[in-house]
Amino acid sequence: MESKINNALNEIQRGASEIIGIEYIKNLVTNYFQNGKRFIVKAGFDPTAPDLHLGHSVLLQKLAILQQFGANIKFLIGDFTATIGDPTGKNETRKVLSKEEVLKNARTYENQVFKILKPEYTEVCFNSKWLNALGSEGMLNLTGKFSVARMLERDDFSKRYRDNQPISIVEFIYPLLQGYDSVMLDCDIECGGNDQKFNLLVGRSMQRAYGLAKEQSVLMMPLLEGLDGVNKMSKSLGNYIGITDNPNDMYAKILSISDTMMWRYYELLSIISIDNLNRLKEDVKNGVIHPKNAKENLALEIVERYHSKDDAKNAKENFDLIFSQDSIPKELDEFTAESNIWICKLLVDSKLSHSSSQARRDIRAGAIKINSAKVLDENLKLKSGIYVIQIGKRKFLRAIIK
Repeated sequence: MESKINNALNEIQRGASEIIGIEYIKNLVTNYFQNGKRFIVKAGFDPTAPDLHLGHSVLLQKLAILQQFGANIKFLIGDFTATIGDPTGKNETRKVLSKEEVLKNARTYENQVFKILKPEYTEVCFNSKWLNALGSEGMLNLTGKFSVARMLERDDFSKRYRDNQPISIVEFIYPLLQGYDSVMLDCDIECGGNDQKFNLLVGRSMQRAYGLAKEQSVLMMPLLEGLDGVNKMSKSLGNYIGITDNPNDMYAKILSISDTMMWRYYELLSIISIDNLNRLKEDVKNGVIHPKNAKENLALEIVERYHSKDDAKNAKENFDLIFSQDSIPKELDEFTAESNIWICKLLVDSKLSHSSSQARRDIRAGAIKINSAKVLDENLKLKSGIYVIQIGKRKFLRAIIK
């Protein structure tokens, strides 16, 4: 029993940037193994965009792990708080969404989360259910349980206050509402990104203030870097891999990450056990397994999770076919551009061609290929995706179109 509990705790702590209240988590897991009693884990999502990407799935993967060891997940869609806007990590107020936009995005979230979470241990909740009913008396009672001085301990609020940038009272209320969610859901653990630390800790304060006989533990996960290997994965930066990306694009994008970043993705996204992951690292280090093969296995795992085993197999075959033809090198320079970029502009901006007129001549001569297929339309515009651009037999480029 002790070894099962230790294994569970190791998996729960895997990849986490910080955990507050690990002893309480150990008690919850122990009680589950000994008595079968499940516990409540909350994770909140403001539906500010219609689709989730692999950056979001870091948290979802952790929730799936917790489900294995006794967690009932309260997948909280912040349909009320999304109409306020949380500026976490930003230095200005976030744009407020309309109720219609929030509900539309929320519906897509519900469809996507069950690609990872077990429905029988997951409840999708909307915080408007209790926050709409809070009323003016309840809101005043809520705000009376936290001080302005404590609110200004939050880094982004403190910075904006020092810089004389406006902070609305509504923004002060946001973390209190998030904390009140923990009260209403009777949470044992709340999970979130490490940029949410202040808000997550407010939940502990609110549970104490409202007299709950518990104080939720807090599990924080790091923000996953995107395809550029530097910035956090973000749709606005175009460095993301979407959960709804087609299998070929998803596979190719994962293959495009660096060998170093591959281990980060393995740790945060893969379901491979810690012991097997450590063995894989040693095998790659000792030359037993090539890094490309390890990366292919990661890509296959992730594509299969969001699509199917056949889709993953076909995506690999398609990728291998493209790169096997015309002796395409394994290592390619990369160029990032916006969607609907004109092919000639891409060639010039990426320095594959000296001028747009030269690019046009190369297209007419049949010298330019995209994914091993000749380009025939000199007015072609490329939509979002990843493309291998080739001129002749020696010039290659991987174009990442946002």
